[in-house]
Amino acid sequence: MIFRQIFDKVSNTYTYLLASRHGGEALIIDPVLTKVDHYLQLLADLDLRLVKVADTHLHADHVTGIGMLRDRTRCITMMGEQSHVDVVSMWLSDGDRITIEGLSLDVLYTPGHTDDSYSFIMGDRVFTGDTLLIRGTGRTDFQSGDARLQYESLFNRLLKLPDETLVYPAHDYKGDTVSTIGEEKRCNPRLQVRSADEYAALMEGLDLPDPMMMDIALPANMRQGLEQTGIRQRGWSLSTAQARRLIDNNEVILIDLREPSECEKQAVIRGALNLPYGNVAGALGTGGVLRELARATGHLLLFYCATGERSAMAVQAAQEAGISAACHVDGGLAACGSLLSRLGRGVTGR
Repeated sequence: MIFRQIFDKVSNTYTYLLASRHGGEALIIDPVLTKVDHYLQLLADLDLRLVKVADTHLHADHVTGIGMLRDRTRCITMMGEQSHVDVVSMWLSDGDRITIEGLSLDVLYTPGHTDDSYSFIMGDRVFTGDTLLIRGTGRTDFQSGDARLQYESLFNRLLKLPDETLVYPAHDYKGDTVSTIGEEKRCNPRLQVRSADEYAALMEGLDLPDPMMMDIALPANMRQGLEQTGIRQRGWSLSTAQARRLIDNNEVILIDLREPSECEKQAVIRGALNLPYGNVAGALGTGGVLRELARATGHLLLFYCATGERSAMAVQAAQEAGISAACHVDGGLAACGSLLSRLGRGVTGR
């Protein structure tokens, strides 16, 4: 496994890069906007291909790099379903898994620092965001923070992990890089409490100043959606009504870009080809299934996904590959309730 811990000294943020050699797929957790060029250089140096990027929560102390990384690499962006963000490619919920080639991370909802805080468990380690820090815990006095919820996340979720589990937080202010669950149980002063009430009293008495970047970071981090004006202007987007007419007339090949785990939880459209977004590039190449379908049928390739981000990137890739008969459903399944009620199982939303 390839594992890198990258530090941003301005915001004291740790970013994590994970990969498992073979085809070189990579995941980045909690990127910082000003470090994007550094991440891209590291990916190139290691001959890796970024396929997914995730934030553990809506950050208030730095501007996230997930949007720029998506724009530069066409990777999938991910955040918790409670996040107050306009759009990401995939919304995560408790019990989900983040997968790339050779690696799988369990998604654990750990609210309290914010109402959208998540942790990611991978084998012998856990990425705790701002929920559990080394010798500390994330503050709970803004962004829908709740000390009692955080107590539950800590004592009934994270601290139930094996004592030898490595703890990798999103921040550190003293120079520490890693701890363990057992070490934090013994040595973290904020965990030496006997009840949720005692923990809440401890957290409410901290009286901390607001993060210096808060007024800049929060508004910026809430606007992460892919800019699609150019895609619409080129006529590569269809509204739900337009898509419905084409589907009714059997004039399109529907391509569902979601991962199988998403399809199991959410709506599906009967007759659609499920081709997870990560397979699109190969499918558009010589001999690829999408190229062959477009050639053999002459029908329009109509991409859709959960939010419209992956499908917009797929349309761009198709056009660049010389397949002009390609569009996507603007807004994805989130905008397609009426269409799905006729063609699918119905939709389950955020």
